[in-house]
Amino acid sequence: MLKVCDAVCPDKRQLFSNVSLSRNTVAERVNQLSTNLKEQLVEKGKDFIAYSLAVDESTDTTDIAQLSVFIRGVDSSLTVTEEFLALRPMHGMTTGQDLYEEVSRCVNEMGLPWEKLVGLTTDGAPAMCGHRSGLVARIRERMRDENVTDELTAYHCIIHQESLCGKALKMEHVMTIITRAVNFIRAKGLNHRQFKAFLGELDTEYGDLPYHTDVRWLSQGKVLQRCFELREEICLFMESKGKDTTELRGETFMCEMAFLCDITSHLNVMNLQLQGRGRVISDMYSTVKAFKTKLSLWETQMQKENLSHFPSCQTMKEKLSTAVFPSAQFADKLNILAAEFRRRFADFEAQKSRFELLANPFGVDVESAPPNLQMELIELQCNDTLREKYERVGAAEFARFIPDTMPQLRIQAAQTLSMFGSTYLCEQLFSLMKLNKTSHRSHLTDKHLDSILRISSAQSLTPNIDELVQKMRHHQVSGSDK
Repeated sequence: MLKVCDAVCPDKRQLFSNVSLSRNTVAERVNQLSTNLKEQLVEKGKDFIAYSLAVDESTDTTDIAQLSVFIRGVDSSLTVTEEFLALRPMHGMTTGQDLYEEVSRCVNEMGLPWEKLVGLTTDGAPAMCGHRSGLVARIRERMRDENVTDELTAYHCIIHQESLCGKALKMEHVMTIITRAVNFIRAKGLNHRQFKAFLGELDTEYGDLPYHTDVRWLSQGKVLQRCFELREEICLFMESKGKDTTELRGETFMCEMAFLCDITSHLNVMNLQLQGRGRVISDMYSTVKAFKTKLSLWETQMQKENLSHFPSCQTMKEKLSTAVFPSAQFADKLNILAAEFRRRFADFEAQKSRFELLANPFGVDVESAPPNLQMELIELQCNDTLREKYERVGAAEFARFIPDTMPQLRIQAAQTLSMFGSTYLCEQLFSLMKLNKTSHRSHLTDKHLDSILRISSAQSLTPNIDELVQKMRHHQVSGSDK
């Protein structure tokens, strides 16, 4: 129509542009785009030599449990495809059996063979990881029924684990006092406005305090940092309102707040390194391994009262007399945190040799490698051309250059590349879901919600618009043809 308009009445182009499609047409187009993406994914899935799933569950605005499933598949050319597989509404129970039935349906609809399933990453909830009736246990049982010899590798999301490790510090009392102070300032509009004006009068670097919520636990680091920097201003403001600030001004509390501020900042840096799409699990493992080594260094330094990596603690130590700063107590906290990391990441440690085969195949000890890989590993390590290629393109890309004459190494690389280290994509999808299924759009059907999220979360796939238009043209028959 716009092309006709340009030729016949170009001055009326804006009027034609303003004509919108009907709501039914828009809904139909969204479904068509989504179906096209799903068909492309099914087609790609036929070439997968290894794939893994990331599964998580959350409730939407109408309290319906939604099961999010993502797939990460690797084809024969060792190209990785990481895409949304399905969003399944759980209108009834959400037991391990219910979750298994939905995930199993997703796998069967894709036409994927169970023997190529390598890993399953979940949020660690009992319904997911229960030893007898959890999702992981039931999928393992299904794979045994299908006579699959390889063991399914199940992971509890790295980012979840890291967050739970932080809870081992048992410093909730510090956050409780801070949250109470922040809520006093932020909860009432008048207090909040007066506090911002108060900071303006004092000419501070920051003009406000951020909120902290348990769901968005990354915000904890920002709240702590800001509260530590504005500690004096917060106390002065609360005192001007007749509030008791004895707790906030206590030396022990100030030291604990400084320590929590620094360690949370370090945890947040690591967390951001673990987030994002297309993360290779061996790189994520290296990040966690590096953090464990840092914890060991920090503990030794804390015992010697060396606070070079704890700037807030350094500030407090200079402000207070050295005798008051509890370095030994904080060194114990770091020791507890390191022990928790070792405990929670034990399953990743068990896969260490598998990750090293992908991350550094030229540095792997051939004798300790699985027998089926030893001959190919020797050939690889003695090939200078391949070594040069590895140094030039890096570990993740190098896998694609492993020659076809080394099939076992290619399969091993494909399996490791297919693994999800976290359920980050599921969490990201739930954020998209909350933006799309709001209280004003609560009647959005399950099918339409699935279609919207499939389009908005697509990464390596794009709808084939030309093909869709061509199909529509074939359906439209002109009057003269009739």
